[in-house]
Amino acid sequence: MTYANDVRTAGRSAAGLSDRIAGLFRAVAEARQKRTSYSRTLRELEQLSARELADLGIARALIPEIARQAAYGN
Repeated sequence: MTYANDVRTAGRSAAGLSDRIAGLFRAVAEARQKRTSYSRTLRELEQLSARELADLGIARALIPEIARQAAYGN
């Protein structure tokens, strides 16, 4: 009776898992950066006076949407 064992499959599976975990950490870091960018933009725009916002052509109600677009690009 013969028996074959494919060691490479186990290695690829382990590498695949570590790649997925690394990808998860990258995704979390990217999401954190985007959230930080959103919060910073929102805070800076909210600190502007009504006159400064009017000069820029921004209504105060649009600030969250503008910050979202700046951070997330949608």
